[in-house]
Amino acid sequence: MTQAGSGEYTYDVIRDFFKPPPGQTIGVVSRVVADANDRIYVFQRKDPPVLVYERDGTFMGAWGTGEIADPHGLKIAGDRVYATDRTGSVAKSFTLDGKPLLELGQRGVYSDTGCTGAPWLAERAAGPFNHPTEMNLHPNGDIYVTDGYRNARVHRFSANGTLKTSWGAPGKGPGEFHLPHSIVFDDAGLLYVADRSNRRIQIFTPDGEYLDQWTGMGGPNDIARGNDGNFYIAEQEADGNPAYVCVRDLKGNVLAKLESRHVHGIGVDSHGDIYAGLTVNRGVDKFVRRR
Repeated sequence: MTQAGSGEYTYDVIRDFFKPPPGQTIGVVSRVVADANDRIYVFQRKDPPVLVYERDGTFMGAWGTGEIADPHGLKIAGDRVYATDRTGSVAKSFTLDGKPLLELGQRGVYSDTGCTGAPWLAERAAGPFNHPTEMNLHPNGDIYVTDGYRNARVHRFSANGTLKTSWGAPGKGPGEFHLPHSIVFDDAGLLYVADRSNRRIQIFTPDGEYLDQWTGMGGPNDIARGNDGNFYIAEQEADGNPAYVCVRDLKGNVLAKLESRHVHGIGVDSHGDIYAGLTVNRGVDKFVRRR
């Protein structure tokens, strides 16, 4: 066991914390998220895509076989799970035990953005979807989806799936995107969008009005918010620096930077423990906060 951080934000790091179900291996982990009861959902790029554990590592079950071809984004709000199927080009919601509820988009249909692959910068913005990255439920009851790998937009839907508005365009300016990759909200309802290839978090009102940005980071793969009100960000390797799990307060001040293996998804439970989902290393590292 290794140690990361210092002072109030000191953690013991347990590599490959969750063990696979009997007879299986854990695949590429895209996201990790905790529900209100501290059950941990591991979103892997193989069937079954969702593995469910207790926070002590006990395996509780799995679901989603055949529902999601290319798992990417995963968020939980209340008793609902919100997932994106990247190459399937749909965003879907489920109950906590995996019953499908809502599907947005048309499977295998891609909006015309002129983008065909890396470096993932669309030639033009378009409607839903072209390789969406994350889906999340806002406190106002609307659903927001970042549409990033071959688009440069945030889409806002009503609870029943009606498109209300979209915003964003390819680029580096305020309100523009180069791979919007994750989305989360604060208590005031502001949106925090991980603009990965621009290496920043952009902040918007629920109506899409640009307010501010946080910079000085590796490309943000995922952003989560803890019960403490802080933001937990999975940062890519950049400029010779390693990957980090970064903790920032509501004003964007850096509280801790925890060196990590390449982390694509990040979750935090009610105890303040952090779960880092690993693509390259195919597993989940747990950062146990010292009390």
